[in-house]
Amino acid sequence: METNMKLAKPNMDPNMANFPKNILNNPTHLEFTLAIASGILIALGWLSDKMGQETLAVTLFITSFLIGGFFKAREGIMETIKNKTLNVEILMILAAIGSGIIGYWEEGAILIFIFAMSGALESYTTSKSHRELTALMDLQPQEAWLIKNGSEIRVPVEQLHVGDHILVKPGEQIPADGVIVNGKTSIDEAMITGESIPVYKTVQDEVFAGTVNTSGAITVQVTKPNHETLFQKVIDLIKQAQAEQTPQQQFIERFEAVYVYVVLIATGIMMFLPYYVFSWSWEETFYRAIVLLVVASPCAVVASITPAMLSAISNGARNGILFKSGNHLEALSHLKAVALDKTGTLTVGRPEVTDFVVDKSMQAQELSILQAVASIENQSNHPLAQAIVRFAQKRNITTFLETDYVEDVTGWGIRGKINEDIWKIGKKDFMDESERWLKLVDQFAEEGKTAVLVQKNEQVVGILALKDQLREHAKAAISTLKSLGVKPIMLTGDNDSTARKIAADVGVSDYVSECLPDEKLEKIKEIKETIGTTAMVGDGINDAPALATADIGIAMGEGTDVALETADVVLMKNNLLKIPQAIKLSRKLNRIVKQNLTFSVAVIILLIISNFTTGIDLPFAVIGHEGSTILVILNGLRLLRS
Repeated sequence: METNMKLAKPNMDPNMANFPKNILNNPTHLEFTLAIASGILIALGWLSDKMGQETLAVTLFITSFLIGGFFKAREGIMETIKNKTLNVEILMILAAIGSGIIGYWEEGAILIFIFAMSGALESYTTSKSHRELTALMDLQPQEAWLIKNGSEIRVPVEQLHVGDHILVKPGEQIPADGVIVNGKTSIDEAMITGESIPVYKTVQDEVFAGTVNTSGAITVQVTKPNHETLFQKVIDLIKQAQAEQTPQQQFIERFEAVYVYVVLIATGIMMFLPYYVFSWSWEETFYRAIVLLVVASPCAVVASITPAMLSAISNGARNGILFKSGNHLEALSHLKAVALDKTGTLTVGRPEVTDFVVDKSMQAQELSILQAVASIENQSNHPLAQAIVRFAQKRNITTFLETDYVEDVTGWGIRGKINEDIWKIGKKDFMDESERWLKLVDQFAEEGKTAVLVQKNEQVVGILALKDQLREHAKAAISTLKSLGVKPIMLTGDNDSTARKIAADVGVSDYVSECLPDEKLEKIKEIKETIGTTAMVGDGINDAPALATADIGIAMGEGTDVALETADVVLMKNNLLKIPQAIKLSRKLNRIVKQNLTFSVAVIILLIISNFTTGIDLPFAVIGHEGSTILVILNGLRLLRS
C-alpha cells in the first residue's frame, strides 16, 4: 500500500466536546471513522441478507463500498492523474468492483472495509514516524517579550529583528537565537542537542530559539531573524531528510508502476485462460481472477521501506543525530573506516595546564612568577595564553599586574615588561638559554603535552606544560567502533610525539601526524581506495574539504550553523558515542527493510500459489494481503525505539 507521506499534525485538544470537529479537521481520524462506518454497514447488510431482505442488503453493501473506499479511491485517482500511471489503490478498487459485478457484494464490501482500515492504520502509523518533527513544530515559539523604550511588549516572533533585546522569564521558551546581555540561568537544550541536563548560561553565552529557560530571568540580544534560527534549520533539515528518497525507495516506486500493469495483464489472462485449460466455470474463473488481483498487489512491498526509513530518521532526531537524507543513513551500515580529526573531535579543543615547574632556586617565588606570566598572557587571545590565565585563576590569582608593554611574536611566543623585568613566554627556541630544560621539554612532548618556557630577563625560571584533554566518551566510542568492525584513524596537524601519545590514550592504532587540511583530503581518498566506505568526523570548519570528500561527512559542533551546512550527518551534541549509535541504527534499518521485503514477497507468492491450488476465498485473501502490509509497517516502527 502506498505510504502517505503527508505530515498529519495531531489535534491535542482533550475536550471530548470537540470530538466531531476533531474528526472533520484531522484526515487520519476521518479515515478511521469512515472505515469503521463501512464495517458497521457490512454487519447491517449481513443481518439484512439473513432476514431475506436481499435488496436492502445489496444497498447497504454498496453504501459500504462508497463510504469505505472514498479515501483510497480519491488517493488512487489523484495519483494516477498526477503521475499518469496506475497504482495499487486502483487495483484494489477494480477488485472490489469486479466482486460486485459477479454478485459477490459482501466479499467486495469486506475487501473495501479491510483495505480502508489498513489504509487508515497505515496513515496513523506513518504519522507516528513524524512524531519528533511534529513535537519540534509544536514547540516553535510564537511570541516574545520585546524590550522597547524601557517597556516590555508582547509581539509575534516574526516581528523580531537582529539587535532587538528580549526578556525571557523563568519557564519560558527562548523565542530567538541570541546572546545573553543580562542575567544568568540554566537552559534546557534537549530539543536542539538531545542533552537532557540543563546547561548553565551567563552574559555573552549563546542561546537558541526553542530551548527552555529553566531558572533566572535573562535579557537576550537577537542575533538571527526567525527564519534563520538554529531551531528552524533543524526542522528544515529533518523535513529534507524525510522527503528525500533513497535509491531503494525510488526503485520500489518504479517497480510498483511496472508491476501494477503486470498484475492487470495477468488478471486479464486469468479471466479467460483457466476456463479453457482447467475447465473451470466462468464464475469460478472470474472469481479467481479477482482474488489474483487482490493477492498479487504489491501493497506490502511498497510499504516495506518508507515507514522504516522515516522512523529511523525520527529516532536519530530525538537523540541529537540529524541525517541530511536517507541515503546517508543507509550508507552508514556499510562503513569500513572512520577518520577522526583530533582537535575539537577526539579532544575538547581547549588546552589545559597540566604541569607548572619552576627553577629550584626560585620555588619560593612560584606564585609571583605565575602572576607575572598570567598578567602578560591575559593580553593575548591565543588558546594557550587563555589556558594559562585560567590556570592562574584556579591558583587564586585574581588580580593581574600592570604591564609596561606586551609584544606578541607570531609563531614563537609573547614578550612583556613588568616593573623593569623583561619576560619571555613561549617555545624553547624563543628563549635566550634553554639547555637545562630540554630534557623536561622532551619528556612533556612524549606525554603528548605542549611545553611553554618562562624566561625572566635572561634566565629561564620555569616551564608550563599544556595538553588538550580527551573528550569524555572518546575512548569508549573508539572501542565501540572497533567492536562494530569499523577501523578508526586519527588525522592531526600535531607533531608525531604528541599524536602518538593522544592516539595511545584514546585507543587508536592508526594515525597521521603533521597533517594539513589539504593533506587530510588526500588521506581520505587513500583510505576510501584501500579500506572502503569511509566517514570523516570533524568540526565542520577547517575539516570541510575532508568532510566533503569522504563518503559520509559527520560534523561535531554543538549544533553550529557550519556543522549543519557542511556535513551529511550532524551530531547536535559533541558526544562521539553518537557515531556508533548511528551506525547501529543504520544496520538495524537495513535488517528491517530486508525482513520486510522478504516477508512481503513470500506472502504474495504463497497467496498466488494458494489461489491456483487450494482455491483461497476472497475475504481470506484480503486478510492475508492487507495483514502483511500492516505487519511490515509495524516492524518498521520498531526503529522509533531508542
